[in-house]
Amino acid sequence: MPVMEKLRMFVAQEPVVAASCLIAGIGLFLPAVVRPILDSLEGSKHVPEKQPSISDVLAGMTGKRQG
Repeated sequence: MPVMEKLRMFVAQEPVVAASCLIAGIGLFLPAVVRPILDSLEGSKHVPEKQPSISDVLAGMTGKRQG
């Protein structure tokens, strides 16, 4: 296992660089995993079946109630 020995020697000689590489690896890995999970959870939310009418939207924006 010469690769593991070289890795262990690198971590022992350059602990800050090794920690920085580890943090960067986590930072690159998380968006690839977390974003699809969040997208799948958003898809299960209930979507309203009917859109509000334009008069209701305008009344809400202007503050005027139509009778």
